[in-house]
Amino acid sequence: MKRRFTAYRSLMLVALPLIACSGFAADHVAFRGDFQNARIKFEQSKTGNVAFIGGSITEMDGYRPMVCEILQRRFPATKFNFINAGISSTCSTTGAFRLQSDVLDRGDIDLLFIEFAVNDDQDAHHSKAACIRGMEGLVRHARIANPNIDLVITFFVNESMLATLQKSETPLTIAAHTAVAEHYDVSTIGLASEVADRITDGTLTWKQYGGVHPAPAGNAIAATMIDELMSEAWSEPLAKSAAIKPHPLPESPLNPTSYWRGRFIDPATSKIHDGWSISVPDWLSLPGSTRERFRKLPMLCGEQPGDTVSLSFAGTAIGAYVVAGPDAGMIEASVDGGPFEVVDLYHQYSKGLHYPRTVMFATDLEAAEHTIELKIADKTRSKGNAARIIQFVAN
Repeated sequence: MKRRFTAYRSLMLVALPLIACSGFAADHVAFRGDFQNARIKFEQSKTGNVAFIGGSITEMDGYRPMVCEILQRRFPATKFNFINAGISSTCSTTGAFRLQSDVLDRGDIDLLFIEFAVNDDQDAHHSKAACIRGMEGLVRHARIANPNIDLVITFFVNESMLATLQKSETPLTIAAHTAVAEHYDVSTIGLASEVADRITDGTLTWKQYGGVHPAPAGNAIAATMIDELMSEAWSEPLAKSAAIKPHPLPESPLNPTSYWRGRFIDPATSKIHDGWSISVPDWLSLPGSTRERFRKLPMLCGEQPGDTVSLSFAGTAIGAYVVAGPDAGMIEASVDGGPFEVVDLYHQYSKGLHYPRTVMFATDLEAAEHTIELKIADKTRSKGNAARIIQFVAN
């Protein structure tokens, strides 16, 4: 770990000419609420659990290890446990449902960094309501599970979001995530706006920044902005009497259907009627590539039109976390004997990849016990009719 920190310190030094040393705009580094609990824990107990959840920008060796280095530098006597819960291609919807298993079940988290603005935009093509349901699901669930947890949401940027910002408009995903942050007094890092301003001013180019998956220079800007947030929040010496206190939780969510009770449901609890099976797909015989993290996972698999499975669950929403490749089909879904609605598993990125995504079958059900029936449809936009479910998701 020490070698990695040293390597990233070198990358930070290389990127320094692109990093402003005079501070960032107040709305680019937006300090909200109380941000002392993690600092108190790090200084007093000399231990810290820090988690990062997001898509490929989080999973990659980018801003995340740089922030880890910054924290270790700020608290050299503290023993940190850093958790990388980034999964490429996933959006805030998937994040809300996997928060429990991938983050909260791994100990009491002191500080959680969240990143989903880009994937909510270019991968999921979410509506504002869907962005809020996912991001609020993450924030509210985290604060209910651990009222002491400190949170930071960072807004990265892609080309279309950049163009929107340069027209002095706010991208939909950033507007939705900011609404959640304001409702819960969560600090945000407006990297997207910072990059847009610098490119407009001619002090940075999109190539120097590095694109959707930032280069070291782009990631260093993000890490430096987070460092500035810490400097602002922790500018005064910590009082000896300082004590951790729970963050206030708004009585009402922004959206009553947000996924703050999101959870996985094991596909093994489903009832197979025809055709489906729980198995590890024979990836070598299938068209398209598969990421290593999914290769050995048993999944609920169906491939033929008419294959039927049902699941009983409690909650207001039901969906599935799937991998959808070149042969991904369509599913007909019926809740409580209602009409069947068709959900297409195939994604724009499925052509050459078994793409991880969460599809929702129903999002505004009565809070009660329900049964959903899934049937593989005859119709398809792909080379097959396959459905491969990693987990069911329910709220």
